[in-house]
Amino acid sequence: MARLTPLPPKQWPESMRDALAALRPTDARHPPPETEGRPKGRNALGTLALHPELTKAFNTFNGYILFSSTLAPRQRELLVLRVAALRRSSYEWEQHRVLAADAGLDAEDVARIAEGPDAPGWSALDAAMLRAVDEMIGEGEIAEPTWRALAAELDERQLMDLVFTVGAYETLAFAFRSFGVELDEDLLRRK
Repeated sequence: MARLTPLPPKQWPESMRDALAALRPTDARHPPPETEGRPKGRNALGTLALHPELTKAFNTFNGYILFSSTLAPRQRELLVLRVAALRRSSYEWEQHRVLAADAGLDAEDVARIAEGPDAPGWSALDAAMLRAVDEMIGEGEIAEPTWRALAAELDERQLMDLVFTVGAYETLAFAFRSFGVELDEDLLRRK
């Protein structure tokens, strides 16, 4: 049940425009997906519209994670979905299942993300990325063996982007669950 009541789009303050624009960096490496027929995120955005200044600040950061990160979209979605699975954030999970498909992850891959890094079929890098999420959420840092496995394939910027991606989506998982953000009808239809 929602603890904060999302504002319908017609009630969003004018400053929400700037907050939404901050989500789209001018130097995007990864183009945003088509929006036609896609989930709109109305409950999440309507909740964030209650505090446009905070939303603008977070969207500047999250826009980088989504569209300008040095990680490939597939790698980003591995991380985000693992955070969502560990934090039981159904809103984050359902929203990013859609983005994961855009990034080349199929339904089997998505199911294995929920199983974790020891599920069969992961490459060494994929397993290390999933393990890094588990370690950061469980211990607050990436363990040395996992760090070495990641550093063997990722450069310093990618390693930094990995940590900040997990942190960004950990924050969103906390927010969505604490605020009681409910699944939108368009997400429920996709389940």
